[in-house]
Amino acid sequence: MLDSGVGGLTVVKEIFKQLPQEKIVYFGDTAHFPYGPRPQSQVRSFVYDIIDFLLTQEIKMIIVACNSAAAAGLEYYKERVNVPLLGVIEPAVRMALQHTRTKKIGVIGTTGTIESGAYQQAFDRLGGSDIQLFSQACPLFVLIVENGLTGSPEARRVAEEYLRPLKDAGIDTLILGCTHYPLMSDVIQDVMGPGVKLISSAEETAREAREVLQGSGLLNLEERNAPRHRFFVSGEAKPFADMAAHLMGRKIDAYQVIFPNQRL
Repeated sequence: MLDSGVGGLTVVKEIFKQLPQEKIVYFGDTAHFPYGPRPQSQVRSFVYDIIDFLLTQEIKMIIVACNSAAAAGLEYYKERVNVPLLGVIEPAVRMALQHTRTKKIGVIGTTGTIESGAYQQAFDRLGGSDIQLFSQACPLFVLIVENGLTGSPEARRVAEEYLRPLKDAGIDTLILGCTHYPLMSDVIQDVMGPGVKLISSAEETAREAREVLQGSGLLNLEERNAPRHRFFVSGEAKPFADMAAHLMGRKIDAYQVIFPNQRL
């Protein structure tokens, strides 16, 4: 599993629930965080390096647990691997289509994700051509999460400013189009009100991972001791480990990996 930082841990937590016997190898590209403002070609080059590293770890599936990375080129990544590769965009779209009553759906994400049009394309592919989609870039949300400020007054103020156009549009469903954003779900829900359903792709992504592994005969169903997970980062390990332990409610050991051609 790969992400630009700690956001993908929201998917890890759901994998722990739904696939408790599976071993997670996680890579957080903290040296290049955040991905959202970067050109898509640059994001793809970072992801290529991470995928090449993950393929040395005896993996059987890759989850691109980062909307910005997925929006930059999921099909490009699939060409480089011979194991199943999943993103987080289509699972969220499927959930939104199931929940909306008014067919007015909002999506919030990084600048890169929103500008890519990846969500509109996913709705078109999945039969949501009659949906009114309202998109809003919320780049500061990622920085708020990574700096542990989700409960701050500043987080509330920023959320109110970003989400006002979506409230005015009268959406009834809001896709959290970045895996960091569920970590701000309390303030987002409070701002949007109880009538808006928040959609996080983590649960649906884990369900899809289970289906793909089962269909490929790769699902581990054996009862045995708890699997040992591995967490790697491209930046300093301790800040990530501390934040991950806080978010996961368990001690996390992380190890730094520096690629020979690592670019900042």
